Amino acid sequence: MRRILGFALLFIGVFAVVLGVLLRSWAYPALAKAPADIDTTSVAVGKDVTALLILRENGVPSPQVRTGLNLTSVRHVVGDLRAPEVEEGGDTAAWIESNRVTDDATGTVVSASVREVCLDRATNMGVTPCSVQFVDDQGKRDETVNQPGLSLKFPFGTEKRDYPMFDVALRAPADARFEAEEEVDGVPVYRFVQVIPRTKIGEREVPAALLGKSGGMVRADLYYENRRTMWVEPVTGAIIDGREERKQELRTFDQQPGQGTLVFDGTLEFDDKTVASNVSAAVENKSGLWLLTTFPLILWIAGGTLIVVGLGLLLLAQGRSGGSRSSGSQQQWGEPAVVR
Repeated sequence: MRRILGFALLFIGVFAVVLGVLLRSWAYPALAKAPADIDTTSVAVGKDVTALLILRENGVPSPQVRTGLNLTSVRHVVGDLRAPEVEEGGDTAAWIESNRVTDDATGTVVSASVREVCLDRATNMGVTPCSVQFVDDQGKRDETVNQPGLSLKFPFGTEKRDYPMFDVALRAPADARFEAEEEVDGVPVYRFVQVIPRTKIGEREVPAALLGKSGGMVRADLYYENRRTMWVEPVTGAIIDGREERKQELRTFDQQPGQGTLVFDGTLEFDDKTVASNVSAAVENKSGLWLLTTFPLILWIAGGTLIVVGLGLLLLAQGRSGGSRSSGSQQQWGEPAVVR
């Protein structure tokens, strides 16, 4: 009976270990991929923001810096299944991100951008070259800029380390640094912060009056800085909550930092509905990935235990059988020596 039970436990233990290996090494890489057909919308809001608005007075565009604005930023991300790099079941996705910031009171567009990026579906790092990539910021389309680093989410199995993340305004990646473990609505998250110091990102022809100067149009440099905070669910790499503290300043060659005109100064952060939706999606996706991450560990531990117990039972059964044969042999050889 012990031999039968030992062999049964040994078989089940080996099966559990092998199944765990298959789930972790084959099923997980095959299934832990960002969707190629993504279609999501997120909303961020800002209060008491300073921003440049292009208003119309008597039919003529009039750029004016307004303070105390309430803004709404809507970001829509959709997959481009027609991109040459995208294949069914493949490792590359192409995502189109559109982002529009508007003034709540007037509906005036403060800023707008569209971009397309190819990314690795497992690591979420930018893939180059990419035939469909472009960045269109305020109507100026650039198809030459590469987009290395993370885009829009973190990798599956996010670690407590720094990651490069592409910034559209900067046209380059900057490190998103791990800071702490926290919780958002009961979901464990990692907090990452990306700090972009004041950097010149372009030049503009603007009315001199906008910069407090006399005359017609003047050329000014546009400087940009940002502090972007992201709360990331580490199993899925999804950004659950986000906040941007952004500044943009126009200044002429003779002006020092802070002496120019702020054309944007404010904080935008995800609204409650977006956070709740992100939490719900992360919990659902995390549960699905549990079978491929934590469950293999359980299988390995349980399988290893069953193998040890099964081998122990087989050794006990063998020892008992050997002991019985030895006892019988002594009786047979000893009988002729008995003196009667």
